[in-house]
Amino acid sequence: MLSRRNFLTAAVGVAAAGALAACAKDDAGSSASPGGSGGKAISLGFSQVGSESGWRTANSDSVKEAAKEAGYTLKFSDAQQKQENQISAIRSYIAQKVDVIAFSPVVVTGWDAVLKEAKAAKIPVVLTDRSVETSDESLYVTLVGSDFTAEGERAAVILEKVLATAGHKGEVKIAQLEGTTGAAPAIERAKGFKTVMDRQHKNDWKIVVSQTGDFTRAGGKQVMAAFLQSNPDINVLFAHNDDMAIGAIQAIEAAGMKPGKDILIVSIDGVKDGFVAMSEGKINAIVECNPLLGPQLMEVVKKVHAGEKVDRWIKTEESDYTQDQAKSALPNRKY
Repeated sequence: MLSRRNFLTAAVGVAAAGALAACAKDDAGSSASPGGSGGKAISLGFSQVGSESGWRTANSDSVKEAAKEAGYTLKFSDAQQKQENQISAIRSYIAQKVDVIAFSPVVVTGWDAVLKEAKAAKIPVVLTDRSVETSDESLYVTLVGSDFTAEGERAAVILEKVLATAGHKGEVKIAQLEGTTGAAPAIERAKGFKTVMDRQHKNDWKIVVSQTGDFTRAGGKQVMAAFLQSNPDINVLFAHNDDMAIGAIQAIEAAGMKPGKDILIVSIDGVKDGFVAMSEGKINAIVECNPLLGPQLMEVVKKVHAGEKVDRWIKTEESDYTQDQAKSALPNRKY
């Protein structure tokens, strides 16, 4: 068992707990069965980005269910997509002397100070879903999550298949709905997609417009409506998640066009609503990003708590889907 700082001032504890209560939704819970040695349950502080999408809801549910199954004491907070809320939550977990801290960071940068506080308190930190940039890589133990750059590359590759299936000829004019500005999936999915595009389609593919929809349906709808006003000749949409794609579908239909035909759509995630839209012919392909990280995370937490070595990056297994696979795959979607 990793040791922790024996003493933190009452002022720090009260301030951190107060800030968390004021800024973020908190859901502290525990399980009756012991998750640690000596009959004492492992205490895990988990700070979630928010609840901006179906993917995120499934991710939160997976973490909660897996923690209960493992017998861990879970202290869960929803940052409502605000970094300051996550930092307050992490400081609260430090003050509460949890055994392990895990969080899915809102953005990539700005974590050094609070992670140094966790390190000073000898509380190991595990990243889930998203990465961070730090001045000291020892500030966190491991990342449990997807390869977002690879997802962007896979989206470009599957778009090639979509265009071939549609019999598309001529220039490909792409609108890109980006995720939250500064978030790892937004940065890396865009990078991966552009890498393949520049390498293989420099002369025939062009991203004509790109803007954040903040990973939300409302954002996707609003931004896509603006895209169609400024660039009515768009013929492909690459959305960084299904929820933005679904919002964009509403804007495309409101403009009197047919999503999946007039505008070919490739998105990332693989939530059930995305598969419904794909089975209806409104999304052409989906690159899966698996949110069910709970069981994998709990196993990592157990090893980290015991002082065992783990891989620096523990990647999730994922697949890609096209319209012809949607109806058969839909009944088996768990999120």
